[in-house]
Amino acid sequence: MAYQAGGQRSELRPVPECPEARAYLADYATLLQAVPFPSVVVDQSWDVVLANSAFETLFRGVGPHPTAMPWDNFLRFVLFHPDAGTVLGEHESRWCLPMLAHFAAAVERHGQDRQLQSIRREIAQDPIMEAAYRQGLPHWIRAVGEAAFEHDGAIRPLLHPDPRWGATDCRIVGETPKTLQELGYTRLTLVLREPRRTASAPRRRSRARHTAGHLSVVPAPEV
Repeated sequence: MAYQAGGQRSELRPVPECPEARAYLADYATLLQAVPFPSVVVDQSWDVVLANSAFETLFRGVGPHPTAMPWDNFLRFVLFHPDAGTVLGEHESRWCLPMLAHFAAAVERHGQDRQLQSIRREIAQDPIMEAAYRQGLPHWIRAVGEAAFEHDGAIRPLLHPDPRWGATDCRIVGETPKTLQELGYTRLTLVLREPRRTASAPRRRSRARHTAGHLSVVPAPEV
């Protein structure tokens, strides 16, 4: 999508053909830019349509990746970018598994979507992630319930590059107006909470590079 308020795309997304829809998105990008917290608009396959500067700032330290930059496709970033864990705290259990569960639901609804099909193939190429998706994930969903991968209202840890925030949490707030819904888009805002000030608060991790950003384990569900 051409209306991107922050970050650099590897390619532009197609814009809606309707001039009114394009004008609406242009104005919505202006609105998004005024939001102080990271906020993003994605389509059904998590391609990023719009993102504000706060979203770009949150992920400014991640290294380049051919397919999984956060302002290209956020689902790919969470699952496949080797630097995802440097920003998304408790990456595997608190971000990867919920996103895998959401992805599984999206595949059921939009199985012919080419982007989702591509992501599914990439999951299949990693034996550990494929095992997590096919065996571990159904068990995890049964144990924790479907609410565990609902984005709206979820509180998840972040490691913000701005030292004023540092190790903190965010509440994910879904706020999608009717016009965006009709275009097939969803808006999510990461409302940053007060930074953790305890002595045991984790420091931002060094940029340890991995061969892949995939799951290394299937965490046991919390009970």
